Amino acid sequence: QVHLVETGGGLVQAGGSLRLSCTASGRTLRNYAVGWFRQAPGKEHEFVAVINRHGGVGDYSSSVKGRFTISRDDDKNTVDLQMSGLKPEDTAVYYCAADQYYIDYANKDKYEYWGQGTQVTVSS
Repeated sequence: QVHLVETGGGLVQAGGSLRLSCTASGRTLRNYAVGWFRQAPGKEHEFVAVINRHGGVGDYSSSVKGRFTISRDDDKNTVDLQMSGLKPEDTAVYYCAADQYYIDYANKDKYEYWGQGTQVTVSS
């Protein structure tokens, strides 16, 4: 079992920055690809970003590319999401999720483990 906990959410003004962290316990996160998803009120989960097991490959949704950066520190068992240039439409609960395989990574149903989420609110 991998237990994931997201931290770093909060309230920020448009144009501001936040750094989310996903910390794992139970097993080392180095054996998993890790994705970030978000869910706004009344909407489905939306893929945000993903990083592969070794950290050398990642991908982003078109809505966040160029503004968000995903990174991992396997010694600390964490995967971070640095968010800059935040917009009101980025407001959502952000979740991290882990899966062994870096395939079909935008599909939330393939992820084996999920955190509880952290709220990000961007005011205009």
